[in-house]
Amino acid sequence: MTDENKLMRVAIADDHAMVREALARVLGDDSTLEVVAQAQDTGGAIRIIREDHPDVLVLDYNMPGGGALPVLEEIARTKSPVRVLVLTIHESAHYAIRAIEAGAHGFLVKSSAVEELLNAIAAVRRGEVYITPRMSQVVIEQLRQPKRFRTGIDALSTREFELLRILGSGQGLKEAALHLKISVSTASTYRARILKKLNLASTSELIRFAIEHELTE
Repeated sequence: MTDENKLMRVAIADDHAMVREALARVLGDDSTLEVVAQAQDTGGAIRIIREDHPDVLVLDYNMPGGGALPVLEEIARTKSPVRVLVLTIHESAHYAIRAIEAGAHGFLVKSSAVEELLNAIAAVRRGEVYITPRMSQVVIEQLRQPKRFRTGIDALSTREFELLRILGSGQGLKEAALHLKISVSTASTYRARILKKLNLASTSELIRFAIEHELTE
């Protein structure tokens, strides 16, 4: 088999077995793809990258063990060539922007993932970035805007955005720091930045903001 006809090795990381099975069935129907590994948490996804070396990783945004962010950071740190398609239930451009800026090559919403997955893999195989069509225009416009001109949620860094989501879900600062694998002091600094950027006065206002904007887990 020549390199250009070589099977593309795909791995799936999602904490829901039914989601993994559904996606694996879709991938199994394509003769150019091979599902080489599956994981149900962040640690498992990182092990797949280190040990199985897939060409594409379909990665759930929210998973036990820290979610997609530590996986994307590991890929950046090791300069792994794996291409990542982030999968989430959240139909919000904010999630897509965070995923792409963190190094993902594509963004899919779970409600349409079965229909779009093969197109998304074909796109990243060509070296393109895939964003689910119904939010692609908004995401592209936001990504084109220089960070220094962004306001509100869009002005938050990836870490700040993740902390907002975690605190907004009702977890305390220590729990959030553990989740993000940072010190409590660093988490406190991020929280102060979030409050300033969002013009909020307290953690309770932060929680209400996260709920109103559907950013909680």
